[in-house]
Amino acid sequence: MNAAELHQDAIVIDGLIIAKWNRELFEDMKKGGLTAANCTVSVWEGFQNTINNIVEANQLMEANSDLVRPVHSVRDISRAKEEGKTGIILGFQNAHAYEDQIGYVEIFKKLGVGIVQMCYNTQNLVGTGCYERDGGLSGFGREIVAEMNRVGVMCDLSHVGSKTSEEVILESKKPVCYSHCLPSGLKEHPRNKSDEELKFIADHGGFVGVTMFAPFLKKGIESTVDDYVEAIEYTVNIAGIDQVGIGTDFTQGHDQQFFEYLTHDKGYARRLTNFGKIINPEGIRTVGEFPNLTAALLKRGFSEQDVRKIMGENWVRILGEVWGE
Repeated sequence: MNAAELHQDAIVIDGLIIAKWNRELFEDMKKGGLTAANCTVSVWEGFQNTINNIVEANQLMEANSDLVRPVHSVRDISRAKEEGKTGIILGFQNAHAYEDQIGYVEIFKKLGVGIVQMCYNTQNLVGTGCYERDGGLSGFGREIVAEMNRVGVMCDLSHVGSKTSEEVILESKKPVCYSHCLPSGLKEHPRNKSDEELKFIADHGGFVGVTMFAPFLKKGIESTVDDYVEAIEYTVNIAGIDQVGIGTDFTQGHDQQFFEYLTHDKGYARRLTNFGKIINPEGIRTVGEFPNLTAALLKRGFSEQDVRKIMGENWVRILGEVWGE
């Protein structure tokens, strides 16, 4: 089977997309052969504004139901593949929307929120992000992890501090993930994970989605899809072929104002980081170019079976373990 046929046949899952939600994006997802994606609906927003974002997302999915469908279970991912649509998993990049209410975890789960990052770059009630002194998982955070385990929401640790991450990995009774990260063995950055951290999450049954966000890649904005595949291979060599998948962190369609919102604490306070220029790796600049990634993995020497695992099958298995269906 050639690369194009394999891509068309495979389950293709992106573990993190924070692009601008519109029909143009959904059309590009179809072009890219995307089976499902974890789409961010909350970063700095509290409960109310996150609900507003979900209302908007639901209306958009309804209006574009020829292209997308909501995902509440792994069965819905299979259905999306059968229907030739892209399944939309709602995800948070911050537990801030839970506020101080453990009961909100289940409420949001019923609305389709299946993956939640414990904190985004800074401290919240649960723990600490990767851009400040790490106080670890709070007592309340342990209760949130237990509730996420109970109702079937995956704990994401991509932007989380290393101490908090370690404690969530040990606390959680279900697999947790870095939905979108890169190895610091290829480039030192506060958002990248050390070899030890990658091995630790994998050894505890967790999962690593590899991102292609250019500022974290070795060659920065000069990177190509082959540099992205190098990072995937590096991660596979540490975490194992069954524990690794894709989490691009596509920001397609957003303007500078959006990045200002992301890179300031709470969306407006102190500046946490400055990404500079952001250009996705050549060959996978847009979601529509996803087939190039399958081709690049094959070219790198990955077997057809391993490519299927990386492109989506591993995500399906691990989500099934967490969601329980």
